[in-house]
Amino acid sequence: MAKVIAIDYGQKRVGLAATDDLQIIASGLTTVNVQEVIPFLEDYLSKNEVECIVVGEAKDLKNNPSESARFIEPFVVHLGRKFPKIKIERVDERFTSKMAFQTMIDSGLKKKARRNKALIDEISATIILQSYLSQNN
Repeated sequence: MAKVIAIDYGQKRVGLAATDDLQIIASGLTTVNVQEVIPFLEDYLSKNEVECIVVGEAKDLKNNPSESARFIEPFVVHLGRKFPKIKIERVDERFTSKMAFQTMIDSGLKKKARRNKALIDEISATIILQSYLSQNN
């Protein structure tokens, strides 16, 4: 079985997470600058078999695309062109940043560590991926 990776796409940073080969566990990979995400994915995909890329879908409370959707949608189109053999799925990413921050609190991270926005993005990608796994298994 191949891995599934998830992307929490932002204007500055991109959080990434991946499953194990059996698609049971979602784990954070890293956070990269937005300009580095395609080279990172090219390298990752050259070393790992990936069947699906899950990208967070930004929506507001009324289920409409949020402000950040205008940055995410062109990226998703580019991703599909760059990696045409890999399925791309979308998962609602509402509240993932808040859930990530709460996860950091619950895990006992000190206040200074909780200010690390890169870590929040990575945890958000992991939450997006876990949500996808829960819906599809």
